[in-house]
Amino acid sequence: MILTYTTEELKQKIIDLKKRLSVTVVAHFYQRDEVFEMGDITGDSLELARRTMADDKKFVVFCGVGFMGQSVKILSPEKRVLMPKVACCAMARMIDSLYFDESIAYLEKHGIKAENILPITYINSNADVKAKVGKMGGMVCTSSNAKMIIEKALSEGKKILFVPDRCLGQNIANMMGLKSCVIGDDTDPNEADIICYNGFCAVHQLFTVDDIEFYRNKYPGILIAVHPECDPAICAKADFVGSTSQLIKYITELPEDQKVAVGTEFNMVNRLRAKNTYVLSSTKPECPTMNETTLEDLYLTLKSIEDGNPINEIEVDEETAYWAKIALDRMLAL
Repeated sequence: MILTYTTEELKQKIIDLKKRLSVTVVAHFYQRDEVFEMGDITGDSLELARRTMADDKKFVVFCGVGFMGQSVKILSPEKRVLMPKVACCAMARMIDSLYFDESIAYLEKHGIKAENILPITYINSNADVKAKVGKMGGMVCTSSNAKMIIEKALSEGKKILFVPDRCLGQNIANMMGLKSCVIGDDTDPNEADIICYNGFCAVHQLFTVDDIEFYRNKYPGILIAVHPECDPAICAKADFVGSTSQLIKYITELPEDQKVAVGTEFNMVNRLRAKNTYVLSSTKPECPTMNETTLEDLYLTLKSIEDGNPINEIEVDEETAYWAKIALDRMLAL
């Protein structure tokens, strides 16, 4: 369907539909500005799932990427979860249940028994991986609570398999003074405390040490704030490393005249402060999948609810949802 409405007309139609329907629009920080503005609940992936659990509306229209919609459905199975665009996070696609099994087999080949492995999956993974982790006694983490989750896991005296983001796993290991390795990097996994799967966020790989040096030379006294999905070499040279929510808090509380260069997704950085905030990259670090969702998509999804034929509904099979919820609940319990 080709729509001919202006942006402002679409926004008004979306507002009108929200008033008429039992629906909550949820939007991740990385969404386009015009979509983000339509969100009733906004935040990072964990905050969105948690706040949506407490919401009493029948329908959730989730503007984000696929694994986020799955998490909401798993934690709130009674809700009908729709996505204007079922965009797929590139990092989440780097691992599936087969690759997870192969990673376990790799560790067993190196003499580490499955019963001595405790898997932790970053929330940026699909439901099938979360379910595998749940079955093995593991749990989910986010960038904001990864350190706490790993500390809890280490207390069980097992080897930690961290999937799928190698950078987050390595950065947390460095922060805690632990040894890490990446599967396939020729390091003996027996010598590592945290064994990382070789996945990554393509957007956060755009930031380089040269970018940091450029900004420090151009603006003496500038602060560098980055997300832990960045390469460990970047995080080691930053003044602050934190999750999306932590970055927002850190940056918005800085004095207005304090310059800061930020290493994370462009849309979020662009909304932070009107002055003295820079993107730590020579290219525009936009997440292509987060930017797939448009106002038109949001309008058509809401209209489909009104018309009685909801589109792009998220479903997770019963067994996968059961084990994935166990992995998520273990995190939420902490």
